[in-house]
Amino acid sequence: MQVLDGVVEDRPGSGSVPGVVAAVTRSDGTVYEGAAGQRSLDDPAPMATDSVFAIFSTTKAITATTVLQCVEDGLLDLDAPASEYVPALGDIPVIDGFDHAGQPVLRAPRTAITTRMLLLHTAGFGYSFFDDTYHRLSVEHGQPSVITASKAALTTPLLFEPGTRWNYGTNIDWAGLVVEALRGRRLGDVMKQRVFEPLGMADTAFTMTPSMADRRAAIHQRTDDGSLVATDLVLPQDPEVHCGGHGLYSTVGDYTKFLRMWLNDGAGDNGRVLRAETVEKAVVNGLGDLTVTMLRGVEPDLSNDAEFFPGQRKSWAYSFMVNDEEAPTGRPAGSLAWAGLANLYYWIDRETDVAGMWATQILPFADSASLGGYLDFETAVYRELNR
Repeated sequence: MQVLDGVVEDRPGSGSVPGVVAAVTRSDGTVYEGAAGQRSLDDPAPMATDSVFAIFSTTKAITATTVLQCVEDGLLDLDAPASEYVPALGDIPVIDGFDHAGQPVLRAPRTAITTRMLLLHTAGFGYSFFDDTYHRLSVEHGQPSVITASKAALTTPLLFEPGTRWNYGTNIDWAGLVVEALRGRRLGDVMKQRVFEPLGMADTAFTMTPSMADRRAAIHQRTDDGSLVATDLVLPQDPEVHCGGHGLYSTVGDYTKFLRMWLNDGAGDNGRVLRAETVEKAVVNGLGDLTVTMLRGVEPDLSNDAEFFPGQRKSWAYSFMVNDEEAPTGRPAGSLAWAGLANLYYWIDRETDVAGMWATQILPFADSASLGGYLDFETAVYRELNR
């Protein structure tokens, strides 16, 4: 796949992104890995295949894996009220707007949140950078950002009656707290024992090792004139909450091992992570007639409007987007994918036996240069496979 080098080198070479790492795997191993550009515009150190990234929402699928392990072990009923495991979930109200004084209008939900809803993003939670109500709570009422990894950041009201809509938000952070309650350990410790060690993922953690910190790529901010500025943004390294929705650091090489596990029906390089029958249930649409909708950027520094393959139907699995139609890149219908806020993207195609990842560190999300590079990369992969 030598042609992929050209795609990876194009964006840093044109100056549109500082640096990128990309990889492709099949079920029997990694078939491509490449890096180009710099880890930071303030540092001449080159981006390398072992560079460390804040992976943001690509954390979610790993957390969902630990949830499914709890189901396998008979600890968790996905359809029981999640407050049976995390009582605080029973105290979360629904917000029905704001009164004339600007105060939230709150009511008790009529439906209990279940862990299945948390996995499917139908519980009612959101993100301030994708929702006007949460943004208003942040600006006018001091609601902390999820980036703070604090318990207070997660205690946001529900935007609608649980189970009635798909809405992307802090659902998987709460699912991670369910895992902690069931296992009696912090989420990162559960992940290390039950996911990272069986997969040989030595460079993935909520708190970076000194070696990981030395290899960390800087997060860059796209400014109004299109230029990029390196920031000093680092996710909390002693977080109050191991946020299962966004808090991990990792390398593309490590994450590729996780992607390969899903191609291999739950088997990892060093041991089994999930049963094959669990994988089969986890990779299909769980939304029924509900659909994934566009993510409208509300906080421009953090996200642009974002939608994969506009005009095509998308659904959700545990915890991936499912493209219900063949994608323009060549990805077959029924494949899995998602992304991370700082413009990291991946896909899993179990039909063709191929998965891949494209990682940069740029805000806001859905940056045209990085997203465009990813789509070019995925398209090139399928062209090579079909030659």
